[in-house]
Amino acid sequence: MKDLVMVPGMMCDERIFSPQIAGLSDQIKVTVADISSFPSVEELASDVLKKAPQTFALLGHSMGGIVAMEMYSQEPERIEKLVLMDTNPMAELEEAKSKREPQMRDVRDGKLHNVMRDEMKPNYLAETENQESILNTCMDMALSLGPGVFINQSRALQTRQDQQSTLSSIDIPVLIMCGSDDKLCTLERHELMHNIINNSELKIIYNAGHMPTLEQPNKTTEVLKQWLMN
Repeated sequence: MKDLVMVPGMMCDERIFSPQIAGLSDQIKVTVADISSFPSVEELASDVLKKAPQTFALLGHSMGGIVAMEMYSQEPERIEKLVLMDTNPMAELEEAKSKREPQMRDVRDGKLHNVMRDEMKPNYLAETENQESILNTCMDMALSLGPGVFINQSRALQTRQDQQSTLSSIDIPVLIMCGSDDKLCTLERHELMHNIINNSELKIIYNAGHMPTLEQPNKTTEVLKQWLMN
Protein backbone atom coordinates (compact mmCIF):
# COMPACT_ATOMS: atom_id res chain seq x y z
CA MET A 1 0.00 0.00 0.00
CA LYS A 2 1.32 3.44 -0.94
CA ASP A 3 2.12 5.99 1.78
CA LEU A 4 0.69 9.51 1.64
CA VAL A 5 1.66 12.25 4.10
CA MET A 6 -0.87 15.09 4.22
CA VAL A 7 0.20 18.43 5.70
CA PRO A 8 -2.66 20.69 6.85
CA GLY A 9 -2.79 24.47 6.67
CA MET A 10 -2.52 27.03 9.46
CA MET A 11 -4.65 26.21 12.52
CA CYS A 12 -5.96 23.06 10.85
CA ASP A 13 -5.69 19.39 11.78
CA GLU A 14 -6.77 16.10 10.21
CA ARG A 15 -10.37 17.33 10.02
CA ILE A 16 -9.47 19.47 6.99
CA PHE A 17 -8.82 16.20 5.12
CA SER A 18 -11.58 14.04 6.63
CA PRO A 19 -13.41 13.30 3.33
CA GLN A 20 -10.16 12.48 1.55
CA ILE A 21 -8.93 10.21 4.35
CA ALA A 22 -12.22 8.33 4.16
CA GLY A 23 -12.09 8.12 0.37
CA LEU A 24 -8.45 7.13 -0.02
CA SER A 25 -7.65 4.91 2.95
CA ASP A 26 -8.79 1.67 1.33
CA GLN A 27 -5.96 2.02 -1.22
CA ILE A 28 -3.46 4.41 0.38
CA LYS A 29 -1.95 4.54 3.89
CA VAL A 30 -2.62 8.15 4.96
CA THR A 31 -0.72 10.01 7.68
CA VAL A 32 -1.60 13.60 8.67
CA ALA A 33 1.42 15.63 9.80
CA ASP A 34 1.58 17.88 12.85
CA ILE A 35 3.02 21.34 12.10
CA SER A 36 2.37 22.95 15.46
CA SER A 37 5.60 22.73 17.44
CA PHE A 38 8.17 25.06 15.84
CA PRO A 39 8.27 28.73 14.76
CA SER A 40 10.03 28.24 11.40
CA VAL A 41 9.12 26.45 8.18
CA GLU A 42 12.57 24.82 8.09
CA GLU A 43 12.13 23.26 11.54
CA LEU A 44 8.57 22.16 10.79
CA ALA A 45 9.66 20.48 7.55
CA SER A 46 12.53 18.71 9.26
CA ASP A 47 10.22 17.48 12.02
CA VAL A 48 7.67 16.07 9.56
CA LEU A 49 10.46 14.33 7.63
CA LYS A 50 11.77 12.70 10.81
CA LYS A 51 8.36 11.12 11.45
CA ALA A 52 7.48 10.24 7.83
CA PRO A 53 7.98 6.90 6.04
CA GLN A 54 11.26 6.44 4.17
CA THR A 55 9.59 7.24 0.84
CA PHE A 56 6.10 8.63 0.34
CA ALA A 57 3.73 10.81 -1.66
CA LEU A 58 3.29 14.25 -0.11
CA LEU A 59 0.30 16.60 -0.10
CA GLY A 60 0.38 20.08 1.39
CA HIS A 61 -2.59 22.43 1.72
CA SER A 62 -2.07 26.19 2.22
CA MET A 63 0.65 26.58 4.92
CA GLY A 64 1.08 22.82 4.60
CA GLY A 65 2.04 23.37 0.96
CA ILE A 66 4.74 25.81 2.06
CA VAL A 67 6.06 23.19 4.49
CA ALA A 68 5.86 20.53 1.74
CA MET A 69 7.99 22.65 -0.62
CA GLU A 70 10.60 22.99 2.12
CA MET A 71 10.48 19.23 2.74
CA TYR A 72 11.31 18.67 -0.92
CA SER A 73 14.13 21.19 -0.62
CA GLN A 74 15.60 19.27 2.34
CA GLU A 75 15.18 15.62 1.23
CA PRO A 76 13.92 15.39 -2.36
CA GLU A 77 14.95 11.76 -2.77
CA ARG A 78 12.30 10.61 -0.27
CA ILE A 79 9.29 12.16 -2.02
CA GLU A 80 7.75 10.16 -4.86
CA LYS A 81 4.87 12.45 -5.81
CA LEU A 82 3.88 15.93 -4.65
CA VAL A 83 0.48 17.65 -4.42
CA LEU A 84 0.44 21.41 -3.79
CA MET A 85 -3.04 22.66 -2.96
CA ASP A 86 -4.22 26.26 -2.44
CA THR A 87 -0.76 27.46 -1.48
CA ASN A 88 1.86 30.10 -2.30
CA PRO A 89 5.55 29.65 -3.20
CA MET A 90 6.54 33.23 -2.40
CA ALA A 91 7.97 34.80 0.74
CA GLU A 92 5.55 36.85 2.79
CA LEU A 93 5.05 40.45 1.72
CA GLU A 94 6.10 43.16 4.19
CA GLU A 95 2.51 44.35 4.53
CA ALA A 96 1.34 40.87 5.53
CA LYS A 97 4.28 40.45 7.93
CA SER A 98 3.35 43.62 9.78
CA LYS A 99 -0.31 42.60 10.05
CA ARG A 100 0.68 39.46 11.95
CA GLU A 101 2.12 41.41 14.90
CA PRO A 102 -1.19 42.78 16.27
CA GLN A 103 -2.82 39.39 15.63
CA MET A 104 -0.20 37.62 17.73
CA ARG A 105 -0.51 40.26 20.43
CA ASP A 106 -4.29 39.78 20.56
CA VAL A 107 -3.90 35.99 20.71
CA ARG A 108 -1.46 36.32 23.62
CA ASP A 109 -4.14 38.43 25.33
CA GLY A 110 -6.70 35.63 25.06
CA LYS A 111 -8.47 36.71 21.89
CA LEU A 112 -7.82 33.70 19.62
CA HIS A 113 -11.54 33.30 18.94
CA ASN A 114 -11.82 36.95 17.87
CA VAL A 115 -8.75 36.79 15.62
CA MET A 116 -9.93 33.60 13.94
CA ARG A 117 -13.45 35.00 13.48
CA ASP A 118 -12.09 38.16 11.86
CA GLU A 119 -9.50 36.35 9.71
CA MET A 120 -11.66 33.41 8.65
CA LYS A 121 -13.62 35.64 6.35
CA PRO A 122 -16.37 33.84 4.45
CA ASN A 123 -14.88 35.25 1.23
CA TYR A 124 -12.06 32.71 1.67
CA LEU A 125 -14.76 30.20 0.74
CA ALA A 126 -16.99 29.94 -2.30
CA GLU A 127 -20.72 30.52 -1.92
CA THR A 128 -21.77 26.94 -1.17
CA GLU A 129 -24.52 25.52 1.02
CA ASN A 130 -21.96 24.07 3.45
CA GLN A 131 -20.09 27.36 3.98
CA GLU A 132 -21.30 27.88 7.55
CA SER A 133 -20.47 24.34 8.66
CA ILE A 134 -16.97 24.64 7.16
CA LEU A 135 -16.37 27.89 9.04
CA ASN A 136 -17.54 26.17 12.23
CA THR A 137 -15.11 23.30 11.60
CA CYS A 138 -12.29 25.78 11.02
CA MET A 139 -13.06 27.54 14.29
CA ASP A 140 -13.20 24.24 16.18
CA MET A 141 -9.81 23.19 14.78
CA ALA A 142 -8.23 26.53 15.68
CA LEU A 143 -9.56 26.59 19.23
CA SER A 144 -8.45 23.01 19.85
CA LEU A 145 -4.91 23.80 18.65
CA GLY A 146 -4.73 26.93 20.78
CA PRO A 147 -2.76 30.20 21.08
CA GLY A 148 0.75 28.70 21.16
CA VAL A 149 0.25 27.03 17.81
CA PHE A 150 -1.16 30.23 16.30
CA ILE A 151 1.95 32.14 17.36
CA ASN A 152 4.38 29.43 16.16
CA GLN A 153 2.68 29.19 12.78
CA SER A 154 2.41 32.96 12.39
CA ARG A 155 6.16 33.31 12.97
CA ALA A 156 6.89 30.50 10.55
CA LEU A 157 4.82 32.11 7.79
CA GLN A 158 6.24 35.54 8.54
CA THR A 159 9.85 34.35 8.08
CA ARG A 160 9.38 31.83 5.27
CA GLN A 161 11.70 31.74 2.27
CA ASP A 162 10.71 32.10 -1.37
CA GLN A 163 10.49 28.57 -2.80
CA GLN A 164 10.48 29.29 -6.53
CA SER A 165 14.03 27.97 -6.94
CA THR A 166 12.97 24.77 -5.17
CA LEU A 167 10.06 24.40 -7.58
CA SER A 168 12.35 24.78 -10.58
CA SER A 169 14.47 21.86 -9.33
CA ILE A 170 11.58 19.39 -8.92
CA ASP A 171 11.87 16.27 -11.08
CA ILE A 172 8.99 14.17 -9.74
CA PRO A 173 5.31 14.25 -10.78
CA VAL A 174 3.50 17.24 -9.24
CA LEU A 175 -0.22 17.92 -9.05
CA ILE A 176 -1.16 21.55 -8.45
CA MET A 177 -4.73 22.01 -7.24
CA CYS A 178 -6.76 25.04 -6.26
CA GLY A 179 -10.30 26.19 -5.77
CA SER A 180 -11.50 28.34 -8.65
CA ASP A 181 -12.63 31.04 -6.21
CA ASP A 182 -9.63 31.02 -3.85
CA LYS A 183 -8.95 34.67 -3.03
CA LEU A 184 -6.23 33.93 -0.47
CA CYS A 185 -3.97 31.84 -2.74
CA THR A 186 -5.15 32.84 -6.18
CA LEU A 187 -5.32 30.85 -9.39
CA GLU A 188 -2.57 33.10 -10.72
CA ARG A 189 -0.18 31.74 -8.05
CA HIS A 190 -0.98 28.19 -9.08
CA GLU A 191 -0.46 28.95 -12.77
CA LEU A 192 2.93 30.39 -11.78
CA MET A 193 3.87 27.16 -10.00
CA HIS A 194 2.64 25.10 -12.95
CA ASN A 195 4.83 27.12 -15.30
CA ILE A 196 7.90 26.76 -13.06
CA ILE A 197 7.62 23.00 -12.46
CA ASN A 198 8.42 20.90 -15.52
CA ASN A 199 6.47 17.74 -14.73
CA SER A 200 3.31 19.27 -13.30
CA GLU A 201 -0.43 19.08 -13.85
CA LEU A 202 -2.87 21.84 -12.87
CA LYS A 203 -6.36 20.92 -11.69
CA ILE A 204 -8.93 23.57 -10.78
CA ILE A 205 -11.77 22.60 -8.42
CA TYR A 206 -14.76 24.69 -9.46
CA ASN A 207 -17.23 26.19 -6.97
CA ALA A 208 -14.58 26.07 -4.24
CA GLY A 209 -12.46 28.70 -2.53
CA HIS A 210 -9.51 28.13 -0.21
CA MET A 211 -10.84 24.87 1.30
CA PRO A 212 -11.76 22.57 -1.62
CA THR A 213 -11.18 19.51 0.56
CA LEU A 214 -14.35 20.45 2.48
CA GLU A 215 -16.15 22.69 -0.02
CA GLN A 216 -16.10 20.11 -2.85
CA PRO A 217 -15.00 16.95 -1.05
CA ASN A 218 -16.10 14.40 -3.64
CA LYS A 219 -14.51 16.21 -6.57
CA THR A 220 -11.29 16.76 -4.63
CA THR A 221 -11.07 13.14 -3.51
CA GLU A 222 -11.72 11.82 -7.01
CA VAL A 223 -8.97 13.98 -8.55
CA LEU A 224 -6.52 12.86 -5.86
CA LYS A 225 -7.42 9.20 -6.17
CA GLN A 226 -7.00 9.13 -9.94
CA TRP A 227 -3.69 11.01 -9.84
CA LEU A 228 -2.12 9.22 -6.88
CA MET A 229 -2.97 5.74 -8.13
CA ASN A 230 -1.55 6.26 -11.64
